[in-house]
Amino acid sequence: MKRSLAALLAVSALAGCGGGQKIDPNAQYGPNPVLPEPKEALISDVGVYKVVGWKTGETPTVPAGFRIEAIATGLSNPRNVLALPNGDVLIVESKKEGGEPVQRPKDPIRDWIMSMAHGQAKSGEAPAPSNRITLVRDANGDGRPDGRSVLVDKLNAPFGVAVIGSDLYVANTDAIVRYPFVPGQTRITAPGVKVADLPAGPINHHWTKSLTASPDGSRLYVGIGSNSNAMERGEEAERDRAAILEVDPRTGLLKVYASGLRNPNGLTFYPGSNTLWAVINERDELGPDLVPDYMTSVRPGGFYGWPYSYYGQHVDPRVRPQRPELVAKAISPDYSLGSHVAPLGLAFYTGASFPAAYRGGAFVGEHGSWNRSDPHGYKVAFIRFQGGRPTGMPQDFVTGFLKDGKARGRPVGVAVDRTGALLVADDVGNTVWRISHAGGAPAAGPGDRSAT
Repeated sequence: MKRSLAALLAVSALAGCGGGQKIDPNAQYGPNPVLPEPKEALISDVGVYKVVGWKTGETPTVPAGFRIEAIATGLSNPRNVLALPNGDVLIVESKKEGGEPVQRPKDPIRDWIMSMAHGQAKSGEAPAPSNRITLVRDANGDGRPDGRSVLVDKLNAPFGVAVIGSDLYVANTDAIVRYPFVPGQTRITAPGVKVADLPAGPINHHWTKSLTASPDGSRLYVGIGSNSNAMERGEEAERDRAAILEVDPRTGLLKVYASGLRNPNGLTFYPGSNTLWAVINERDELGPDLVPDYMTSVRPGGFYGWPYSYYGQHVDPRVRPQRPELVAKAISPDYSLGSHVAPLGLAFYTGASFPAAYRGGAFVGEHGSWNRSDPHGYKVAFIRFQGGRPTGMPQDFVTGFLKDGKARGRPVGVAVDRTGALLVADDVGNTVWRISHAGGAPAAGPGDRSAT
């Protein structure tokens, strides 16, 4: 069932409501989303769903002509996946330890909401081991693992992972760490070497750090989320945050590559190019239809608005001091994914086993909304690309994570394996799913049906 915090606190002076202009969700997809007027409430629209997990035999739903199966179960908060050329799959299991200092009266309420949305261990139940990278081996590419091992453990809330040559780079919440690694290894015993510190500290609001390598391997790019919703903790708390940093893996020197990106995730280069793309979690508490999360190419030196404006030059009235000179420079994103879908994963389809219409398009792992009473996200969406640019409406590709008012799972990171199958990390379901084309008559390509 859905657990509505507003209902629980209806008799409290803290209770609030969203209201305002109603927007057709389909009007918020693409390059020019319809944006209502901002409406701030102490407690905004909330929709939190009880986490029940997957029963034996249950799976998410995929389009006709595709097959879905689990390649790993019984994991502990799997957040990201990386498919290696030899068929091995690296699964990043990660949990943030501890909480943050309370700075706003509604912080404990929001923390409660987020704990419900992510699911917690039952009372008296010991937490499963996490903060590690698990390796799953599928030597013949049939989707049935031949082995599984813990590649490296005792990490600090890892998320991003990349391989350059004979080195594995892991983005912990507080640093990028390098390990010697040769594909084929099932266990890393050498200690990690710190490459660069990352913004963290006792207040570490967006703790996941997405990571990718440039096509030539000369640079790393790491996404650093903001330390607040809309800079309510002050400018100093946001130093080098809400940004993508460029890192020299040899020296550890880093610089801001692009800024004004509230929570950048899914960093990846468009196939055959040097164009970096990311999906961005935008701000909350301006209403159920503000602000749209988005997917965008990232320009070197570009500023994307946060916290002073959203979706280009729409000013956030809550932020003080205002910075009109920065708002004037704010770049409009390439493609709106809809409000509060919480995109955390992005993978371009580089395989050949799906129908041709999927090739070069983007799969987005949408973790799901909490800041609206009607759910958005809780699925993997597909967006077609033409000429290296997104086009058309997003299409539902993996659904069924939210069913009968309960959350079976929530998708996060996505990747394409060497056979062309899509891998999806499901942190609430503690599973990694593999979606393959079923063979036989070709499945229909993505049509023009709207995402819902």
